[in-house]
Amino acid sequence: MSNFVFVLDTNKRPLDPVHPGTARHLLNSGEAAVLRRFPFSIILKEARPEATVQDLELKLDPGSKVTGIAIKQGNKIIFGAQLQHRGQQIQNALLSRRQLRRGRRNRKTRYRQARFLNRTRPDGWLAPSLQHRVLTTMTWVQKFIRLAPITCLAQELVRFDLQLMQNSEISGVQYQQGELKGYEVREYLLEKWNRRCAYCSVENVPLEVEHIQAKSKGGSDRVSNLTIACHGCNQGKGNQDIRDFLSSQPDLLNRILKQAKSPLKDATAVNSTRWVLFNYLKETGLPVTTGTGGQTKFNRTRLELSKSHWLDAACVGRIDGLEVLTSKPLLIVAKGHGTRQMCGTDKYGFPTRHRCRTQIHKGFQTGDIVKATVTAGQKIGSYRGRVLCRASGSFDIVTTAARVSGISHKYCQPIHKKDGYSYG
Repeated sequence: MSNFVFVLDTNKRPLDPVHPGTARHLLNSGEAAVLRRFPFSIILKEARPEATVQDLELKLDPGSKVTGIAIKQGNKIIFGAQLQHRGQQIQNALLSRRQLRRGRRNRKTRYRQARFLNRTRPDGWLAPSLQHRVLTTMTWVQKFIRLAPITCLAQELVRFDLQLMQNSEISGVQYQQGELKGYEVREYLLEKWNRRCAYCSVENVPLEVEHIQAKSKGGSDRVSNLTIACHGCNQGKGNQDIRDFLSSQPDLLNRILKQAKSPLKDATAVNSTRWVLFNYLKETGLPVTTGTGGQTKFNRTRLELSKSHWLDAACVGRIDGLEVLTSKPLLIVAKGHGTRQMCGTDKYGFPTRHRCRTQIHKGFQTGDIVKATVTAGQKIGSYRGRVLCRASGSFDIVTTAARVSGISHKYCQPIHKKDGYSYG
């Protein structure tokens, strides 16, 4: 069953969410109108002073890539959502900008002496990709508070033990003795890989430090992601996935993958943002409760619920019983609000295109969700998705299946105005 529908009175005061069938009856009878499509909300046309309001609890399961959201009424889950973040896209965009700027400065300016310590960061500063996760989550918390009578909040305040994730038998003083205790990185790698190339096993040649998972593909500088390779193998692999590079040598592939441990980037992101998000939640003025990751897993196992982000959110904290009344969570994907860059560049930083200052074309804006019913031409059919606008009136529509080009604005009807997210 779908999520319950949010209801607001004529003064936009949130009332109890209703069953989708009840919402359909109110719309068909003319007693209510659609307020917004995502999340689906209706507004009553006449005041109902006798309407009662029950307290709702908003529960969060913060994650590095996806945050689970659930709304609980008594012991019933009436709404679920999964919010997909774009932290990795932000990190890649900042990295690309830094590289392009560095290239331009090297090409176009005289040597400038390096400057250090000329920028200060406030206490509690987070990297933009991490701050995005906190602010995006808070954006949706505020939205749900405006749409439903939320009276309390619950957050899974989990902390990952990164060393324990790498070594399940670690204890005591070993926590203070890292993997590189007594080594430099290069010397450690030479001993770890027996001073020979990890790919071709050649010895007595100059060896280079190699990333098992390339940095351009999300790999990190952790020692478990580094190996030693000769120049030929290093250049031959490039930024390929190691599974593609060693597809004809499965034994060697398995041996190298055993040396590489699971990445800890996601766990680190959650550890860095958990208290910042908690403090933001307290600023809403609503009571905030917390739960542990073990408690969430215990509740989910006891209630025999499947593993998913929104059901994890439903199981946060102390619960006696739970009845899940929805099976189709709202899938929210952060897409950003566009860019202010007026001059587009190629991968080398050279200008290739210039954009118009006008953002609205033919009544539409890039990022709007539209429905297009094409009745003539080669692309007859019905399409629904985010639109990419052009001044010519020939739009592209990004659907769940593909991107359709060359759709005239005459066939488009707006469904949901741009808000920086796509929905499914």
